[in-house]
Amino acid sequence: MRHVRLLRIGVPVMAGALALSACGSRDTGDGTDAAGGSTTLTIGFDAPLSKDLAAVGLGMKNSAELAVKKANKDKTVPGVTFELVAKDDQALPNIGQQNAAAFAADDSVIGVVGAYNSSVSAAMQSTLADAKLVQVSGANTNPTLTQGSDYKKTPKREYASYFRTITTDAVAAPVMAEYFFNDLKIKKIATVDDKKTYGAGIIGNFTDAYKELGGKVAIHQSINPDESDYAAVVNSVKSSGAQGVFYGGEYPQAGPLKKQLVAAGFDGPMGAGDAVKDDKLIELAGKEAANGTYTTSDGAPVDTLDSAKSFIADYKAAGYSEPYGVFGAYTYDATTALIQAVKAAAEGKDGKIGAVKDLRPDVVTAMQKVSFSGATGQVAFDEFGDSVNQVISVNAVENGAWKDGVEVITVEK
Repeated sequence: MRHVRLLRIGVPVMAGALALSACGSRDTGDGTDAAGGSTTLTIGFDAPLSKDLAAVGLGMKNSAELAVKKANKDKTVPGVTFELVAKDDQALPNIGQQNAAAFAADDSVIGVVGAYNSSVSAAMQSTLADAKLVQVSGANTNPTLTQGSDYKKTPKREYASYFRTITTDAVAAPVMAEYFFNDLKIKKIATVDDKKTYGAGIIGNFTDAYKELGGKVAIHQSINPDESDYAAVVNSVKSSGAQGVFYGGEYPQAGPLKKQLVAAGFDGPMGAGDAVKDDKLIELAGKEAANGTYTTSDGAPVDTLDSAKSFIADYKAAGYSEPYGVFGAYTYDATTALIQAVKAAAEGKDGKIGAVKDLRPDVVTAMQKVSFSGATGQVAFDEFGDSVNQVISVNAVENGAWKDGVEVITVEK
């Protein structure tokens, strides 16, 4: 990979605000609603809407709803009204699989947006693929979801129905490895993961890139995400001689880990992926202890993009109580991409929707060809269903607050 450094800027997080309730479906499954009016199509949504990760899940759900409302207002698909039905997976793969089965069995569902966790999406993929349902995520970053378990040597797409509008850890993690090694001058690092699909995957990609640059991994440790006392891991990291830490996991555990590292006298920086980029991280770690946390996130900071101005304005105007967060704009674009695919599939049938189940395969085919200018920039998919937009931001906590895009990097293969 060749990293092209574009700019260095310090931009505070732009917070929107939000809260939404799931819409019900009145669709009869034959392309017309119960009242005999316009066609009603359901878009399923899956994410953690309760427990530790509720804040990020709700921001994603609200963003998906915003895209649905815009499509209905603009009559993007003539004669079609979209409704969003959201399900809470609680960040658990087994619940995600159950939700996928429910969406597949619902004859009104034309596609599914989600999940947030890569492990949950992995549990959903085969069920949705068997039902010929598009699944599109604005948050999943594990490369195996699109390119298979041997993606580094022989990438192979297993599910033609799965897409994402966000880059993978195979793109983002090497950016952080380079930033730690070259910019922060960290030559010896400790790695810690949470044993989940996302955490283990990003650690693997970071480690390979970091070692290739000449860095040394002093120690690798794992935490139990259901526990809150990481003393054993902290002591091992501190005694390893590592100058910094790279954490593979999510903000509910990253915050306490950073707090405990600082309390133990470890003053090195902590790097992580986009799942740690949340205001809650600072609250959990404490403003002072959170300083020196670095994460990646997809694209340039959303609030610096002209393409995202409408999304941000509409989100604020909607009066939601949760921020859209790191994945909101990407989920908005994912939902819009699905709607664009439905539009193309309907046009292929001269605007006649017919039985929704019969339209599902056509939507999958159309999704592969979707291309438009979205809130996050160009939205389109490569042969694996991955986003073609490969821009990565490095973000940092400084003086108790996030500074977005301290470096923005375009990654070229």
